[in-house]
Order: sequence, then structure tokens, then C-alpha cells
Amino acid sequence: MFKAAVLLSHRYNITIDGEFLRWQVAETTGGIIDVLSDACRAVLNLNTVGIIGPELSRESQLVAPFGEKLGIPVISYASSDPDLSNKKIYPTFYRTVPSDDIAASSLVKLFIRFNWTSCSIIYQNDAFGTGGAKAINEAFNQSNLTVAQMVIFDIGYLGFRADLKDSLINSPTRIVIVWAESIYTSIILQKALDLNLVGPSFAWILSSSVSFDSFNETFQQNLIGMLLIEPVVGSVIYAPINQTLLDSAFNIWQQYENETYPGSTNVNYYALFAFDATWALIQSLQKLCSSTINNSSSCLSFVKSSFCFDNRFNQSNLLLDTLSTTEFLGVSGPVQFTSNSTNRISGLYYSLKNLHSLTNGLNFVSVLEYADPGNWRTPLKENVIIWPGTTLTKPSGQALLKGVTLRIGIIRARPFLIVENITDNTGQINIQYSGYMWDLLDLLKNKIGFNSIIQLAPSNQTYAQIVQSVNDGAYDIVVADVTVTSTRRQLVGFSNSIFDNSLRIIMRKSSDINVDLLSFLKPFSRNLWILVFCTFIYAGILMCIIERKDSEGLENQSILSQFVLSVWYCFGNIVGYGVEFNASTAAGRFLTAGLYILSLILVASYTANLASDLIVANSQGFISGIDDIKNGKIPPNRIGIRVGSASEEYYLSEISKGNKNYHPLLTQQQMYNDLLAGTIDVSFLDDGIAQYMTNNIYCNLTLVGDGFDVGIFGIVTPRQWLFAQDLDVNILSLRETGELENLRQKWFEQKFCSDSTVTSTAIEIEAVSGLFVTFAVISVLSLLLFLCMKRFIIKYYLSKFICPNKSLTERKYTINRRGSKTSQHSQNNQTVLPNFSNL
Repeated sequence: MFKAAVLLSHRYNITIDGEFLRWQVAETTGGIIDVLSDACRAVLNLNTVGIIGPELSRESQLVAPFGEKLGIPVISYASSDPDLSNKKIYPTFYRTVPSDDIAASSLVKLFIRFNWTSCSIIYQNDAFGTGGAKAINEAFNQSNLTVAQMVIFDIGYLGFRADLKDSLINSPTRIVIVWAESIYTSIILQKALDLNLVGPSFAWILSSSVSFDSFNETFQQNLIGMLLIEPVVGSVIYAPINQTLLDSAFNIWQQYENETYPGSTNVNYYALFAFDATWALIQSLQKLCSSTINNSSSCLSFVKSSFCFDNRFNQSNLLLDTLSTTEFLGVSGPVQFTSNSTNRISGLYYSLKNLHSLTNGLNFVSVLEYADPGNWRTPLKENVIIWPGTTLTKPSGQALLKGVTLRIGIIRARPFLIVENITDNTGQINIQYSGYMWDLLDLLKNKIGFNSIIQLAPSNQTYAQIVQSVNDGAYDIVVADVTVTSTRRQLVGFSNSIFDNSLRIIMRKSSDINVDLLSFLKPFSRNLWILVFCTFIYAGILMCIIERKDSEGLENQSILSQFVLSVWYCFGNIVGYGVEFNASTAAGRFLTAGLYILSLILVASYTANLASDLIVANSQGFISGIDDIKNGKIPPNRIGIRVGSASEEYYLSEISKGNKNYHPLLTQQQMYNDLLAGTIDVSFLDDGIAQYMTNNIYCNLTLVGDGFDVGIFGIVTPRQWLFAQDLDVNILSLRETGELENLRQKWFEQKFCSDSTVTSTAIEIEAVSGLFVTFAVISVLSLLLFLCMKRFIIKYYLSKFICPNKSLTERKYTINRRGSKTSQHSQNNQTVLPNFSNL
């Protein structure tokens, strides 16, 4: 297309000083000395007014200063190194291809569109690769995106300066950007394919198109889904171009070199950029010479020398100024430059292509298009994006656990992990695992697709030591009942919560019976009981004074009987029982009303307080919760704490303030044994395990108080683990779908202990034994009083039973004599004794 542009100027009769433009073509090999040598020869042989090219950025970095030395413009059609944009360093350099700064900006917008946050970059070690990688890194940093890994491909010995597999596998991202020329991109892809780094787990974005004919067919499925981002011309995204100019150029190409013409749809975009670069120089020369046509001297003059660096174009400044203001619609789109940048400022387009498997093999198809400074958009002819693994699901961009083999540590702890030895039919003993954590591990393996090597932690290893083992690399992860604490987070990482946890106090069920014979008196204080008693006496005296002359129940009684009956009347009205006679006077009735009011309050208060005291006394153990332990109700040496556990951290920080004065426990089984043996009174245990063990295994142990030190269990991972996000996302998914709750119900809502072991809320005999003892005493006193009142009759019958042979006369005499006395005594006390016996 370079030749087509020059020949087209001839067809359009564009002349400089009356002559058609001539050209010289030199094909570069990538060596910077070779390209400089070719440029030198061209300057010596011809009056050179400009250089179109070179293609490579590393070549342009040398040719551009050479052009500045000669005072001629250097217009590249493919050099995209951002460093070449500096007008002060490269004042005679221009380019029609977009700078890699624009490519970096488009990549940022692409990552935002796909919700990707990081990438790895593989780049060749020259101006093009280094400049592009630097531009991408800076653009990502400004947009809060991350370049996690940068791998250099040395174009000298065609190898990587780091271990490619380790670099990509250990990177937290699975998006790989390759910034290299086509020839090196093919080598990079082949090495990555050999290492199984291209395919479902990695999404590759290329900056240069490659031919896939050289790749083995067995790798085709791995290659499908790759992306290609490349600069394109306006016609690709239906932007305006100079179609007339393009058709004329194609006609000339077919006319002069028809054997090399690939067809209008297969012309390389860089060829069109080369045409516009050549046409921009031609337009500038024509404009320069037309402005100086009235001058007698030539519009182009040179200072010639046999040494190429001493040659000089005299109209350099005029030509450069003209080129900076040149603007036209080219075959690649609108072309325009400025005086403060070497970059083209219009017609900057990119296309994102996706590698599909078509009938004619692997080919890139356009899926998105970009016009700077806009955003990515779907082309008019929409194509679906096929992602690596031949899926329509967009990759997350993060490291995934699928297919990864993990060394997984597990910890024996019922019901989280139950370890049983099972003997099969051959007599061989096999270890069988079950429990909450084992089921969770199966769910994660089925959902994510990782492989596992199970390693059971030694029973004598503390939780702190197991956490340290992950930090030391003994395990990849630990799936167990490990509490997340700040101390542990300094060593390792943790996943999202797999179990909500708190600590509980576990202790023996109390079998001691505390008998308090006066417990029924506790609702009232001693002073109140004295006041109530005094009130009885006071009210009885007052009632006796008021009613003794008017009440039928009191008249004709002795003073003592009147007082006793009055007190009895007051007692009956206060307790709500009532008596067999009523008040006759207004004063007596008014006093009775006061007794009723007093009865209403006292009886209600007594009943409520008694019920409350009995319930509390029945349900409360000798400690009620963690506050009692903090207040020292249990001696420290009677508190069992498991060494190296979260319980120990809590005890040291919240209770003993760093003093290890507790009874140390090495295993969970030791805790149960020491509790049952009475070696310790209480211990701390995780809520889930505590409920399971007290409901199913140790029925004579119980939990006291509410949970404390609320926290979570998490899967232990290395710090900044590559697969942390993938694991967390899948754990959250299990929680959202209810799978974790189903596991909790399966393993923690079982209950095999009989109901007899459950603490009853019924009031036992011991709680009210004092009340019944008091009643027994009263009943005995009543019996003694009855016997006292009937002593003569009892004595008569006893004597009759003991001395049956006494003469009837003597017995009669005795009976008559005593009967006379008794009759006389009865007459004296006829109003007292019957009523008193009633009392």
C-alpha cells in the first residue's frame, strides 16, 4: 500500500518541483543497526524528504532521532510504543497507528465491562513489549485494577526469564495478556500449551494475531475462547473512510502486483495505516510546495554530504508545521495530527475478536468494537463470545479450585468429624469418616471440583499447632471446627463462616439436695413477719375491745377466751379464711374492712414471691453463667481449659488477665473424663459440640448459662491464598441455598439422652418440706391440746382398762365423786372450753 500511495499520486498528477515522487523500499529484519544502515543508504542515494515506517517500535526509537538529525519526518504505521508519543524527544516522528496508551485505556474499559479486577502480563523485552506493559500497568493502577504478575519473554534466546508455570499458577488471576509480536506470540502460546496453561482455567488476551496452522490439532480445544485486541480501520466498525481513495489504491495494487493482492477483505490493517502515513506525507509536500510556488528557488532543497548524518533538509520546519496541520479522510479513517504530540488524534479504533472453531478451522470473529474515547459496544453483526472451555459462561478472572489437588487437614471432634474403624468382609480394618465437616467437604468437592488428599491431624496436636501447620505448609487447608481469632489471622487466612459458634459452660448435673425447712418463709423478710405477727395481736386486742360486749360470739366468755377468739378472727380475715362469727358494731366492721385490704395485698405478695422463689431455686445451679466464673465463684484450679484452643485465649484475656492458673486439658476426652471424675467443676466448650455431647453421649453433663465469646468457624487457608475468593463464593452459595443449615439440623438436632436426664421445672418436695414440717408440728400440738382437754375421760377409760377387778361400788363412788367435781368445773367454764377446743 506504500507503493500504491506513491503511484496514486502520479495518477492524480501530484508533482513536486515538476517531478513525480520517487521511492525506495527497504525491508527490515528487526535489527536496529540494519534499519539504520538502510536509512543511511537511502539518504545518500536520493533527496529524501521523509521516511514511512519503520514497523517495529524498537526500530522507530533509532530511526526517529535519525530523522530529526536530517530534518525529515518519520511516519510509522505500526510502532505503538507509548514512549514515542513524546514530541520533545521525537520532534519529527508521527504515526497513523494508535498508541498503546489507547490500547491500555480500552483494556481497562474491557475489564470493567467483564467485572475482571486483575491480570497477568507476558511481554517481549523490547520497546514494544516493555512500553505496552508499562502503559497497561499504569492504566490499571489508575482504575483500581491490578497487574498481579509480569513475565518477560526474552526475544534473544526465545525463552522466559521466570518459570512460566509457577508464575501463572501462583498468580491470583487467571486472565493473561500477551503483549508481543505475532512471531513471538506463537512461541509463547506453544510453550503455554505444553504446560497446560491454555484452556478452561485461563483466559488469554493477545495483542497480535497468529496463524494456528502450526499448532497440533490436539490443542485446538484449549485454544478456543482466546481473545484478540487489535487496532482496526474505520470500515470494520462502520466509521467513515475515504472509499474512493481506497478503491483507487486497490486498483493500482491489482494493476502492478496482482499476484500479491489478497482481496479487499483480507488486506492487513497495518497496510492501510501505511497508505495513510504515505498519503499524509504526500499531502503535506503538496501543500508546502503550493505555498512557495511564487518563489524562484525550489520548494525542496538539501545540504548534501558523503556522510549520511551530515545531510540536511532545508525546509524541515515548514514541512513539519504543514504535516502537523494536515487533516484528511484516509482509507483507515479521519487522519489528523497536532503540534504537541506525535500521535494521530482521530480515527482510533479497536476490535475485540474471539477465537471460534469454524468449518475452515480456527478463526477470530469480531465480538466487540471500540472507538476512542468511547466505550466497547456490540457490533452490528453480533457474534456470541465463546469462553475457554467452550462455554458461554464468562470466567470470573480469579484463580479457581476446579481440578486443583489439595492436602486437607481434618481434626477428630464429634460431631464435626467422627472417626470409626470399620472391619470389612476380609477382616481388613478401614477408617471411616463422618460428621458435619466431612459432609461439608463432600459438598464443596462436588460443587467446586477439586481433588483432595485427606490428612487426619494427630490427636495430641493442639488447635494452635494445627493452625501453625498451615502456615508452615504442612497442609494446604484445614476443614475443621477452628475458631477465627485475631491471633490466628496474623498467621493464616480464613474462609467465610462455615459454622456460627459461641463458647458454653459445661459441668456435671448437680445431684445435691439442699433442704431448707424455712424456705416457705422466705417470700417475706424477718421484719415483715414480725410486723404481721404484731398486727395480728394489735388487731385482736382492738377487736376484743370493740366487740366483747356486742358480739354474740364473744359475750359470756372469759377475757382470755375473748382475746384468743379476737386474734383468731383477725388471722382468719387476713389470710382470707374467715371465722364462725361476724363483727356486730360499725367499728368492728370498719376494722374488718382494713383487715380485708391488708389480706388482699399480703396474700397476693406472698403467693407471687413464693412462686418466684420456688421456680428460681428449682432451675438454678450453683453457677448461672460466665459472670459467676469471672466473679470467682469457682476456684481457678477447678476450671478445665483445653490448651492451645480458642477457650484458652478467651480465659487468658477475659478472666485471668494472662495468668495460666486453670487446670490444663490436653484433649477433649480428658475434659469429659475430668468432669465426670470430679477433678474439675466446669470447662468451656464450643456450642455445637457441647450440645451434641450433652444430648447424645454424656447425659449426666449439662450446659449452664447462655453462650459467650460469639464467633465463627472458618476453613483455615494460607494468607493471601490464590483460591480464597473461589472458596468463599461457593461457601456463600451453600449458605444461601440452605445446605449449611441442613447439615446443622442433621448433626446437631439429634437427641438420644432420655427425658429423665433433662432438668425438670416441677417443684420438688425438698423445696416446700419446711412447710409440711411446720404443719406436722401444728398437727401434733393440736393433738396434744385435744388430749389435754379430754384428759379425764381418757384417764377413766385407761383405769377401766388397766384395773378391771375393782369393785363396782368403788368405781361408782370414784366416778360419782369426780363426776361431781367435773360437773362443777364444767359449770364454771361452760363458755370457754367448748370454744377453746374448737380452736
